[in-house]
Amino acid sequence: MNGPSQPNDDPRELYRDPVGLLRRLIRFDTTNPPGNEAACVGYIENLLSKARIETRLLAKDPRRPNLVARIPGGKAAPLLLHGHVDVVSADARYWRHPPFEGTLENGYVWGRGALDMKGGVAMLLAAFLRAKVGATPLPGDVILALVADEEAGGNRGSKYLVEEHPELFEGVRYAIGEFGGFALHLGGRRFYPIQVAEKQLCRLRATVRAQGAGHGALPQRNGAMARTGRLLDCLDRRRLPVHITPAARDFLAALAHGLPYPTGGIVRRLLGSSATERALGLPPSLGQLPDALLRNTVRATGVRGGGNPHSVPEEVVVDLEARLLPGFGPADLITELAGLAENLDVLFEVLRYDPGPPPSDMSLLPVLEGVLREADPGGIPVPLLAAGVTDARFFAHLGIQTYGFLPMNLPPGGARLLKTMHGADERIPMEALAFGANAIHETLRRFGGG
Repeated sequence: MNGPSQPNDDPRELYRDPVGLLRRLIRFDTTNPPGNEAACVGYIENLLSKARIETRLLAKDPRRPNLVARIPGGKAAPLLLHGHVDVVSADARYWRHPPFEGTLENGYVWGRGALDMKGGVAMLLAAFLRAKVGATPLPGDVILALVADEEAGGNRGSKYLVEEHPELFEGVRYAIGEFGGFALHLGGRRFYPIQVAEKQLCRLRATVRAQGAGHGALPQRNGAMARTGRLLDCLDRRRLPVHITPAARDFLAALAHGLPYPTGGIVRRLLGSSATERALGLPPSLGQLPDALLRNTVRATGVRGGGNPHSVPEEVVVDLEARLLPGFGPADLITELAGLAENLDVLFEVLRYDPGPPPSDMSLLPVLEGVLREADPGGIPVPLLAAGVTDARFFAHLGIQTYGFLPMNLPPGGARLLKTMHGADERIPMEALAFGANAIHETLRRFGGG
């Protein structure tokens, strides 16, 4: 059920309460598909209008609007804040608390989107409102874009805004969005990875063919079904080749530099091409992250074949979801997959490819690092290559460098908390919301120095 709007919310007070903002946002069920983001976006528009902030609603589908708001500032290039209000599905049977109630328990806000990314939207919105209500001196204009449809590809959200309304972002060099700034506890140290680069989205169709289709009662060996089973087994057991890209090297080198012996040396071994494969299994505190940052990755997401239960199909189709490293394209991936699936007679076709952002513009990074060091003097900021994809890939077409910067001072064990994104019992510490909102507001005061 979509939550009702809150006509008595006072933006002059609500910006001080990112926890309350998040709870309100969670109560709007914006599961994508179908999205139905209109009520949530309308609530935010009403809140901004009360604060006398100029807003515009723009939509490819009226049920799925995007909001763009602007606060005037000084002469520096405008700064863009962007986030999405849609969320993935949530099966309440597996949740400790109902996923669309925004329950408070033991210092956490529970609910779908608490981390991805209504929690981030609450931080951005709180900082944006604070800048207006508190008359924060801004180096340049600040633009807030809250969009639909990110979880299903962004066609009705950021992609639509970039292609149909690029004038709204004229002059913008930098943006703040998902996903980075969270505390990563490793080797007794506390790191804050700031996303400066990300992998690329690629969706493929693998068609597995074999001769000898016919009646299901007749014996058959090495048919399309059997070959499909071998293909799925290969994708599950075998890994694609290691590639050490500049963005991954920067991240791992910064971690190694900040870690004590012997952990730093273990991470540093990931950067030696001859030892990388052996070293990937050594730093358990990093989990699967190094593996994801040093390879193109592919997962099977669907299998279709046959139709008649008495007949053996001539072909089976497997849907594949891939994430490519920066600098690689679909042809590179297909070459690697062909080597993995040799002798299986598989045809790989690209269904969608979203090129990632170009090589990173790191000019704003010192500002963000300075904000984090002041917020947590014991923290160590490091540049991050993200294993997933974000709306940054669309804004990059306008020459905008997005930094994943939604700071969260997560407690030790926070990496396990991050795994609840897109899973059951998603939640965020209340303290982390206030920490992030304050850090983003401080960024709004300083971004002109980038």
